[in-house]
Amino acid sequence: MTNKQHWESIYKNNAPKNLSWYQTKPTLSLQLIEHCSLSKNQAIIDIGGGASCLVDHLLQQGYQQLSVLDISDHALQYSQKRLGDKAKMVHWHEENITRFIPPFDYNLWHDRAVFHFLREKADRQHYIETLHSVIKKQSFVIIAAFPIGGVEKCSGLDIVQYNAKTLSAELGDDFILVEQLTEQHLTPSNNTQDFQYFRFKRV
Repeated sequence: MTNKQHWESIYKNNAPKNLSWYQTKPTLSLQLIEHCSLSKNQAIIDIGGGASCLVDHLLQQGYQQLSVLDISDHALQYSQKRLGDKAKMVHWHEENITRFIPPFDYNLWHDRAVFHFLREKADRQHYIETLHSVIKKQSFVIIAAFPIGGVEKCSGLDIVQYNAKTLSAELGDDFILVEQLTEQHLTPSNNTQDFQYFRFKRV
């Protein structure tokens, strides 16, 4: 089964609110985005945000240049149906991040729990190369991942655990860590998952 088939199956057979990573309000993501002090017309992309409610909150806050990327068409359709006519205000990309060719630059790259699924060096390299190509100086990257010593698998897939040092090494010297937060995420099944959120600035 390919990655796309795996994730299409996940979203075809499960409502997003029943999946472990679901959040009605992604509080820490919104907090970190606020700390970036972006203007409302600067471009934001949410990597792997197909069924996430983050885009809803950003639209409510008045952001005008929003993009959402997900490998799963089913995931994207959930958000598009949820948003109704507001979905026309968002750029939607049904893509594998390891194959994505962005149409323009972004002032903020947000990724909650995608990068840690990239176990192959070549996939991580393409991700980082793409990020470098579209995040210019003084722009931001927010990545949330399972921390070292935490969850080892998610949705039946192995993940790579990160801390500030290892994630900084992946991004390279152009990106400076400016903020780090810890979240104990309560899943729909009332279990807890530890997440580490990292906010980087390109210098």
